[in-house]
Amino acid sequence: MKPTTRGTLAAVVTGVAAAMGASAAPAVAAETVPVPVPLEGVEHSLNVKMPRLGGELPLLRPGAPEGPQYVEGRLLPASSLPQVPLGAALPGVVADTPLPRVVGQGFEHVGVDAPAADLRTLTPGLHVDTPLTSPNPQMFGLPLTKDPEVGLLAPVLQTEPSANLGVG
Repeated sequence: MKPTTRGTLAAVVTGVAAAMGASAAPAVAAETVPVPVPLEGVEHSLNVKMPRLGGELPLLRPGAPEGPQYVEGRLLPASSLPQVPLGAALPGVVADTPLPRVVGQGFEHVGVDAPAADLRTLTPGLHVDTPLTSPNPQMFGLPLTKDPEVGLLAPVLQTEPSANLGVG
């Protein structure tokens, strides 16, 4: 095969791979799914202005838990059941309703827009330690007994929701 043919073939394969990658990126980057509420049929059948409603549902993005953290003097890792991070978004809402104008023709609108807000969470975790200590060299390598330890890690929830109220 000639070098020019190889170069042309490599350019075509690279272009196809770039086009495939570019078309797949927006589907992966979606964080919420829009959910419209169809009220147009009621509006046309009753000849009445209906509110415009819609929402956004979040997609969960599970993260990787932290690995075990070994502590000197303990037989088990510090986090026996690690906390798992979950990233998502709070559901968003869009509502816009027409109000009849008292003076003149047409309608005025009142609307609420609460976009989906990022949400960072950690699942509950568990710390457990055995009722034995690490091997004691003064006791010929035998462990000593101690009180068992159990601790529960509280779940974490962090977000910054916002909303806009509009009249016009």
